[in-house]
Order: sequence, then structure tokens, then C-alpha cells
Amino acid sequence: MAETDTSSFWDELTSPLNLVLVFFILYLLYKIIRSHFETVEPVSVPPPMPKLRQDMTVAELKKYDGTNAEGRVLLAVNGIIFDVTKGKRFYGPGGPYAAFAGKDATRGLATGEVAASDKEYDDCSDLSPDEVASAKEWEDQFREKYDIVGKLLKPGETPTKYEDETEDKKSQ
Repeated sequence: MAETDTSSFWDELTSPLNLVLVFFILYLLYKIIRSHFETVEPVSVPPPMPKLRQDMTVAELKKYDGTNAEGRVLLAVNGIIFDVTKGKRFYGPGGPYAAFAGKDATRGLATGEVAASDKEYDDCSDLSPDEVASAKEWEDQFREKYDIVGKLLKPGETPTKYEDETEDKKSQ
């Protein structure tokens, strides 16, 4: 009887499915043990950039396309400039929306075309009501996700002096 138990155990162990499972378990054990002996090199996270708070002209905004030494990426939607640096993989160089970096993205986002306006200042007054609504939805999404830098200045408009404001005034 003991010989049959040993024989059936050996038959079960050597079945193709069980052999695969045994090898898989051994492989997992090998990976677990090996991971305990590997040294993990710390990933250096760049320090966060200081918050930028200023109004800009279209020409000034162009400097922030992610290619400068600082790597900051800004874009404008509906006259509001957003710091989208934390979304650099989308808006920075090589990203799918890199055409918006350092530019007014309102027209492109409103029309669904990944192209930003190259005009000195685009008031987007010719957009349809649906396109205006779409641009507003994009603005709302950017407000939730990214910091506001300031406003995109119209020609001849003077910038706001944000350093004179207190946190209490900003939150009102």
C-alpha cells in the first residue's frame, strides 16, 4: 500500500501541469530571494520649482516651452496662464501636446486641433458657442490640476503686481 501511495504521488508530481506549477513557484522564490540581496539606487527627484506668479504677453510666454534650462512649461487658456510643468510628458518637448507649450492654447483646445495660435494676441472672438464651451471646459480642468501663473496680457494691457497681494486677498 505504501508503494502505491509513493507511486501515485510521483505520478501527480510529474504531470505536465504540476511540473509547470513547480517550476513557476521555484522561479518566484528565486526572484523574491534575489530581490532581498539587490541594492536599490535612490532616485533623485529634482527639487520643486518656485511658484511663478506674473502676467505675461504672448512674447514672454513663448520662453516657457520646456526647452529652457529651468524646464518650466506654461500655456494659456482663455487668457489664464497655467504652469503645466508637472504634466511635462504631455506638454513638454516631445509630448503629444507640445504644440501648446509656451503659447495660447485656447483655439487649439476649443477646436480639437493640436496647434496653438501664432498670433500676437488671439481674442478667439470668431469661435462658435460650442467651441467657447469646450475651451471653458478645458480651462476648468486646468484650474483643478495646475497652478495659475497669471493672465495673458492683451496688447497695451498692464500687468497686475502680484507681490503686493496677500494670501487673504487672493483667496477672496
